[in-house]
Amino acid sequence: MTPAGPTPGTPVLEARDLHRSFGGVRAVNGISFSVAPGEILGVIGPNGSGKSTLFNCLLGQLPPSAGQVLLDGEDVTGMTPAALNRRGVSRTFQLLQVFPQLSVRENLILAGQEHVGSRLGRLFGRPDAGLTAAAERMLHLFRLEALADLLAGGLSYGQQKLLDAAMAFMAGPRLVLLDEPAGGVNLTLLGAFRERLRAMNQEAGSTFVVIEHNMDFVMSLCTRVICIAEGQIIADGSPQAVRENPQVIEAYLGH
Repeated sequence: MTPAGPTPGTPVLEARDLHRSFGGVRAVNGISFSVAPGEILGVIGPNGSGKSTLFNCLLGQLPPSAGQVLLDGEDVTGMTPAALNRRGVSRTFQLLQVFPQLSVRENLILAGQEHVGSRLGRLFGRPDAGLTAAAERMLHLFRLEALADLLAGGLSYGQQKLLDAAMAFMAGPRLVLLDEPAGGVNLTLLGAFRERLRAMNQEAGSTFVVIEHNMDFVMSLCTRVICIAEGQIIADGSPQAVRENPQVIEAYLGH
């Protein structure tokens, strides 16, 4: 059952003093932050800074060693990715999760099927689980209509990235965590991708947390940015303020 709606003003996502160690290595070392409804938060930092470990702790793929994860004010620490997904949390991965042998439209329908009704209903219900209209909407929003009937495996890498993101939105999530969405995408598609994400944020009210190394992409998309180094937050603020932060320049951006 979907939980009751959050109290107005409650963060969509909150990390409280999160820690995650691997042996003697503190990959996440006391990270705390919150994400407001409708915010687009960027997470930057050098390789090995703890960004991916943080994501995996937030999404239930790794249990934190200490600390809490709250979703709409509810403690969801250690909850499975499937359980979080049912609560409106979705994600993309650095490695694409598309099904190359299926068409673009079929990929979208398959991505949405896990969120529609019961297993019995999916087994004996309509083949598309009633998701064709939702799939067509995603095709339109992500400008994939012309590719709808093509096999996903035949698309360019950038087109597959767009499809991967569209799949993450099939269940109408309130919170989407995007892991390196700009990686490997050419400049022509990257601008379109950014505009699609902005449209989803504005039209659907979706909240985003974005890990990204492409500074132009993250600084132009996000409303707020945090920088992580050695498992700790060293800066949190507007894109411009974080870009100009001396600690960020020294740890990550360089001179």
